[in-house]
Amino acid sequence: MKIPCAMPGLKGYRFPREIVAYAVWAYYRFALSTADVEDLLAERGVMVSRETVRNWVNRFGRHFADCIKRDRPGTSDKWHSDEVVVPINGVKFWLWRAVDADGNELDILVQKQRNAKAASRFLKRLIDRHGAPRVVITDKLRSYIRPIRNLAANADHRAHKGLNNRIEGSHRPTRKREKLMGRFKSPGQAQRFLAAHDQINTIFRPRRYRLTAKSDRHARADALDLWNAYTLEMTA
Repeated sequence: MKIPCAMPGLKGYRFPREIVAYAVWAYYRFALSTADVEDLLAERGVMVSRETVRNWVNRFGRHFADCIKRDRPGTSDKWHSDEVVVPINGVKFWLWRAVDADGNELDILVQKQRNAKAASRFLKRLIDRHGAPRVVITDKLRSYIRPIRNLAANADHRAHKGLNNRIEGSHRPTRKREKLMGRFKSPGQAQRFLAAHDQINTIFRPRRYRLTAKSDRHARADALDLWNAYTLEMTA
């Protein structure tokens, strides 16, 4: 990620788009706060406030996430779905998450309930975006049974906690960021942050244990090239 400005300016913004994109990338790629990103930019001679960084993250995080989803190859028709509790202002909310067989995140949804109605809302959202699945793997939560039967009648529903290890690992980065941020402040903030965070980490966190050192370097270079291309697409 380079600071020298070679791209067209970003209308309505004082700083070049490379600097804005760098701040968004650093915030989502690493477990950093807006104050940490402020310090990183200051060390490079760019003086901005953490509030400015927060505005950049909120404004452009979704742009990069949408670009990544748009260009991602077709998803697998084998889904893993799970839900994890997320306390917000002393109230228990549930983060519903689904990934495909390759570990790519399909979607997330923060909801207050963990029942059949919430499962149906989440499953309908998934099917509208990705089509009906061939296999759905969940834990033993019975709330999934009727929604899957009604919305994906031909899907093979496998309710088994041991088969769902692929998605269990997807919750770890969420817990890490939640701890750093001192918990999420509202359901809307959690939904907005995680929707962008998980997509961005998809391209910058390949499964290194499956790659040679050379392949890992190529994957990193490809991810940075994609990020630069998405930076050019940024609009005010």
